[in-house]
Amino acid sequence: MVKKLLHTEGLIIFFAMVYVYSLYDFSWWMFLLLLFSPDVSMVAYLFDEHAGAKVYNVFHTYTLPIFLILSAIYLRLDNLLMIGLIWTAHIGMDRFLGYGLKYATSFKATHIQRV
Repeated sequence: MVKKLLHTEGLIIFFAMVYVYSLYDFSWWMFLLLLFSPDVSMVAYLFDEHAGAKVYNVFHTYTLPIFLILSAIYLRLDNLLMIGLIWTAHIGMDRFLGYGLKYATSFKATHIQRV
């Protein structure tokens, strides 16, 4: 039951970010180009699983992109808002697909499931 809630939450966040993104009339090719950019954080796994998990989790928690969105709204910086929306959409998409925050024990061990 909890896993289904996390998947549903991710899907709702993804669609909410896409909707807000569309309200601002941002570029859709930029959305597609940047949608998978947070996954570059997986490069840290080349060093070791502990460092990989830490870096991956920093880029796959809602804290930084939501802070970026709020800062962008306050400062009226559309480019930062666009990045924050895409970043949050990416995390929502990952959660919907079952990719969660990583444990340092294994790349496949996440807070949602073992992938």
